[in-house]
Amino acid sequence: MKQITPVQLAEWLQDASRPAPFLLDVREPSEFAYCAIPGSVPMPMASVPARAQELPDDVDIVVICHHGGRSMQVAMFLERQGFASLINLAGGVAQWAQQVDPAMPQY
Repeated sequence: MKQITPVQLAEWLQDASRPAPFLLDVREPSEFAYCAIPGSVPMPMASVPARAQELPDDVDIVVICHHGGRSMQVAMFLERQGFASLINLAGGVAQWAQQVDPAMPQY
């Protein structure tokens, strides 16, 4: 399982020469409504097994949660379902707010 830091992800998202990853946010709807990385798609953790077919299989998927634990679990689950290019956002939106976007609300 690959991991990426918030700074590395921000650099990737700014690099027009690289295909953009699919940003999968597995937090609860209230968490996502409070703050989210721009461009991320909400899919609460509990809904992933029923909705995995909605995910692209031709691009890198960066899985996001609050601190990186739930996203790691979801990434491991998706790996077992045959998804090949999964990356966990280490530190989640909490570290994104600290390292990349200090204006993002934190909880």
